[in-house]
Amino acid sequence: MRLLDEEDGKTPLSPEEQADLIPSLATREELNEWERQNILEAYGWALEEKSIGRRDPLTEPYVRELHKRMFDQTWKWAGQYRITEKNIGIPFYQIQNSLAALLGDVRFWLEHETYAPDEIAVRFHHRIVFIHPFSYGNGRHARLMADVLARRQGRPAFTWGGAELTQSGGFRQKYIEALRAADKNEIDLLIGFARS
Repeated sequence: MRLLDEEDGKTPLSPEEQADLIPSLATREELNEWERQNILEAYGWALEEKSIGRRDPLTEPYVRELHKRMFDQTWKWAGQYRITEKNIGIPFYQIQNSLAALLGDVRFWLEHETYAPDEIAVRFHHRIVFIHPFSYGNGRHARLMADVLARRQGRPAFTWGGAELTQSGGFRQKYIEALRAADKNEIDLLIGFARS
């Protein structure tokens, strides 16, 4: 039996990727609970007051480091870009160039105040999810990246619907609908969800 199968918009993992699970877990619930502790530690690292202004989140090493800190107790490949195709995301061989373009775009948006601070962070989030650089955990990683960017702009972290989005259900469905609207360049629904 596979621990992680395609479910409700979640990225499926190949048998080889699943084989790189560090702890011995039997269910998705066990995995979610295990990851939760790892992710909480990463939140502390990313959002601690003294590091917000010191670490630049708009660098490729930071993007990988944050993913690694979120999942390094769970997956051997934490912080490494995916090398397989998924049901979502760009072709894996385009990840590095697309991520570099995104980071450059966000720097431009910030420098020229192209959008309001929340919109910049949410557009950043949406594009990272669209790129889908990692085998797993892209949504949670992108939400924390957006939180870090919001905090660097003097805004509070987002609430992202105020629910646990790893679980199936109404909140997750609203999040996916907001992402799909953003795919059509209708960003307001995702901004509203991020602050709800």
